[in-house]
Amino acid sequence: MIGSIANRTLLQPKSLADALKMLRDEGPLTPLAGCTDLYVALNFGTLKDVRFLNLWGLERLRPIGIRAGMLAIGALATYTDLIRSPVVRKRLPMLVAAAREVGGVQIQNRGTIGGNVVNASPAGDTLPVLAAADAVVVLQSAGGVRRIPFNAFYTGYRQTVRRSDEIVVALEIAPIRGRQYFRKVGTRAAQAISKVVMAGVAGTPPRIALGSVAPTVIRAAQTEAAIAGGASLEAAQRILADELSPIDDMRSTAEYRRRVAVNLLAQFVLGR
Repeated sequence: MIGSIANRTLLQPKSLADALKMLRDEGPLTPLAGCTDLYVALNFGTLKDVRFLNLWGLERLRPIGIRAGMLAIGALATYTDLIRSPVVRKRLPMLVAAAREVGGVQIQNRGTIGGNVVNASPAGDTLPVLAAADAVVVLQSAGGVRRIPFNAFYTGYRQTVRRSDEIVVALEIAPIRGRQYFRKVGTRAAQAISKVVMAGVAGTPPRIALGSVAPTVIRAAQTEAAIAGGASLEAAQRILADELSPIDDMRSTAEYRRRVAVNLLAQFVLGR
């Protein structure tokens, strides 16, 4: 069933302040920007939201730069923006690698990192990177700003702590020391939804995050602690397998996802 745009309302704010006021006074509203996920839901007839707030034109939410020593990425930065950004390539190359894996060029030109975060799919390509980077999600409402550690942002499958009157305006990442790692495994080499995706930062302790192996993106905290404590690779792989809670679905099986994840862990640990 193809959804219809009839009987749906789209509000067009002129500024961020205007958008926040609309959320407060005229909500509930569903913020949208690149619409790369929204149009899929519309085409499949699963889009239940009827009132939307168009953020696409709010250019102040697009810049990428350094702020107070932190890498600050505007929520409306597209995947193409991330790929082309010299500061992202220098500070967070694993995010560039993830952005290159998202869809085709058309999706990279429209899809935004803020949308990927708020969409909250456990298969989101950038989410393990942000988890491994200990990113901070910056939320803003008409009442003020609050910062939430990325690893506390998700509360369940496609559920977050974002309130209905808030917009994700930016992501902040402190400088990272250590080798960065990113790998996505899908049905095809490109333009595929992930079966397993892993991001990591080598260090003591290491940081390891995975997507498509649980209801939300996860940090493999027990595996991190085991590696930091000198556990063998084989022991760390067993611990990781126990930390995961993958499912069987149309893209893969739980057993395959576990096997891939432990193999990716070996690549990360061995620096391959």
